[in-house]
Amino acid sequence: MPMANRLYNVLLRPINTSGAHHVQGPRRNKARRALVPEAAGGAAALLPIVQEGGRDAEVSAPAWPLLTTPPLLLRRNVMPKTLDGQITMEKTPSYFVTNEAPRRIHSMAKDTKLIVVVRNPVTRAISDYTQTLSKKPEIPTFEVLAFKNRTLGLIDASWSAIRIGIYALHLENWLQYFPLSQILFVSGERLITDPAGEMAKVQDFLGLKRIVTEKHFYFNKTKGFPCLKKPEDSSAPRCLGKSKGRTHPKIDPDVIHRLRKFYKPFNVMFYQMTGQDFQWEQEESDK
Repeated sequence: MPMANRLYNVLLRPINTSGAHHVQGPRRNKARRALVPEAAGGAAALLPIVQEGGRDAEVSAPAWPLLTTPPLLLRRNVMPKTLDGQITMEKTPSYFVTNEAPRRIHSMAKDTKLIVVVRNPVTRAISDYTQTLSKKPEIPTFEVLAFKNRTLGLIDASWSAIRIGIYALHLENWLQYFPLSQILFVSGERLITDPAGEMAKVQDFLGLKRIVTEKHFYFNKTKGFPCLKKPEDSSAPRCLGKSKGRTHPKIDPDVIHRLRKFYKPFNVMFYQMTGQDFQWEQEESDK
């Protein structure tokens, strides 16, 4: 992706949505596959946009059985049947951070393409905490959970909100089974500021025509996210649900500074591994 806001997973019989969308015609469990083991939570927006681009992308229900079911049984019984020439996409955030996921997915379909949505790990951690806080308001503060010993400045890297953002660590596991050429890294920041640009990369990566363009997006100032619209009709834009775009709690600036220092070497390693500079340090210096 994986979990919300994680960089952990993407499969080319993609991973994660609320249901399967069917196209009429004879089907079989054979198709190009794409998984989205996200790390930054952007897949919730990514998959509907891909599907909007045409009938050759099908989104399946969550496929947690990838981690518990024998791969061959999974391939036959869990993934939706697909027409020849279609791509079935499935998204499950926890894949990217689950140690056994790359091996099992490779065993099921080694030609699977992976799409990983990543964002600044500090922002991702705070977003993760905000999501949990909305469900469990009694949990300790972010500042308390982020440290093993705040006096000594020891970050608690075992806390999932922190651990997920160590992208280089998780990617190292995936690269043991999949070549870098089968993995596309989508910038969570640019998915907001330039959704058409990021979607052009996704469509190229999946071998789809560039059908989704600037005219398919409408920026919702209230949510702070772009929404998907159909330029040919007047129906309301499709926006992310209430769980997205929550206001983050105010975090002690010293804690944010310490987290930036903690993540910096891992970010640099991640840039080197992917050949992409996401400029998270530049983003922070501009604030």
